[in-house]
Amino acid sequence: MHENEQISETEIQALRYLRNAIVHGGHSPSIRDLARALKYKSPRTAFLILNGLIEKGWLKRKGDGALQIKRDMPVTHDHARTIEVPVVGSVACGTPLLAEENIEAYVPVSVELAKPGNKYFLLRAVGDSMDQAGIDNGDLVLVKQQAHAENGDRVVALIDDVATIKEFRREKEVVVLKPRSGNSTHKPIVLKDNFIIQGVVVAAVPKFD
Repeated sequence: MHENEQISETEIQALRYLRNAIVHGGHSPSIRDLARALKYKSPRTAFLILNGLIEKGWLKRKGDGALQIKRDMPVTHDHARTIEVPVVGSVACGTPLLAEENIEAYVPVSVELAKPGNKYFLLRAVGDSMDQAGIDNGDLVLVKQQAHAENGDRVVALIDDVATIKEFRREKEVVVLKPRSGNSTHKPIVLKDNFIIQGVVVAAVPKFD
């Protein structure tokens, strides 16, 4: 990674488009998508810009071919009071939630939300099981990494390698992970020891285009 290598205005535009697609859209755009977004007639120009960003250390190709944002946008005064937080995509079975291959990008988050001294990650919410708790499908959820929770906390729990966001309740000898949804198909999950708390939800960031 060439930390001091300059990035052009064209590369910044490409990086901004790619970051929005990966972080908020949940997918890596194709070369043709990038060419259309930058209004280039030839995909080759977009290919060369993409390769340049990879060579300069802004992007990386993961093993499955998906793009990973390695560094955030060039720092401005707006980023002075932020810390970079990893965005976790779909979690591969058997891998830790914050394993390198699960991280899609790093984005700046205000230190008023992500307080220094703690560890945080962003997870994309899927489904409507927590829509009445302020978490909608596609939202990015800011999570403080910790292994314990109090009753009423919105938590990220790992059950059989699948991350789920629910309300935490401890009742006698069991833990109940409760949905907060207007959709009656979502039912509480009753567990004893076969789950891991990954963290507590701090805030939800609505999906935007």
